[in-house]
Amino acid sequence: MHDLAFVLAGFLVGVVVGQTGVGGGSLMTPILIFFFGVKPYLAVGTDLLFAAFTKMGGTVKLARARIIDWRVVLHLSAGSIPAALATLYVLNHVGAASAQAQSLMTTTLGGALLLTAAATLYKALRGKTAPTSVVQGQELKAATPRHWSLPLLFGAVIGTLVTLTSVGAGAIGVTVLLILYPMLPLPRIVAADIAYAVPLTLVAGLGHASMGSVDWPLLAKLLAGSLPGIWVGTHLMTRVPERAIRSLLSVLLAYAGLKLIAL
Repeated sequence: MHDLAFVLAGFLVGVVVGQTGVGGGSLMTPILIFFFGVKPYLAVGTDLLFAAFTKMGGTVKLARARIIDWRVVLHLSAGSIPAALATLYVLNHVGAASAQAQSLMTTTLGGALLLTAAATLYKALRGKTAPTSVVQGQELKAATPRHWSLPLLFGAVIGTLVTLTSVGAGAIGVTVLLILYPMLPLPRIVAADIAYAVPLTLVAGLGHASMGSVDWPLLAKLLAGSLPGIWVGTHLMTRVPERAIRSLLSVLLAYAGLKLIAL
């Protein structure tokens, strides 16, 4: 019965990710901790690989459609992956299962969920604030950040957050990209966000796996539910009011964030 519950949880998260693009980590990690009693370090490690495999399929599809700006992906990865490796080194030194690391993970996860809730609510209220297309000949300018150092800086912050909590590459990443690349069309912002999350979550997830922080049977059950869930979610995208879902999601994420900080 427990196995079916994990598959169902993966399916439900997959549907929401397919509809809204909000990262699975912001939903799956709190679900694993609160509903299934999974230890925070195992929930984070397992969810990182869950996110990597889930978003890998989306990246292949987007790459074939030629809407990924690889320059943007490279800019963010240059900051996020070194930060992820540095965070993994510290976690390995302290011990991912230690009381100090568990406390740091739950508190940081709570803060990351509050940030994600704010970013999700902002997007729900503001709607599509980015342009939907690029003027011909302006492609290079659209993929150039406000300042070369900003993607490195924000990438490092997201890389640290994602490695500690598995949260940050979804709604927070999209909000950061909207700020750094205001001329980039919304479909390309979402595509870049999904694409750069794959190497980041893969590196962070494999790092956690090397410390024994991944529950492989649990990962298989979650993926068995999430992959068809994402397919269903993308097909329901035009039939369900996205603004209402995002608003409800922001309330749930804020509640989970506050609960984690109070632990």
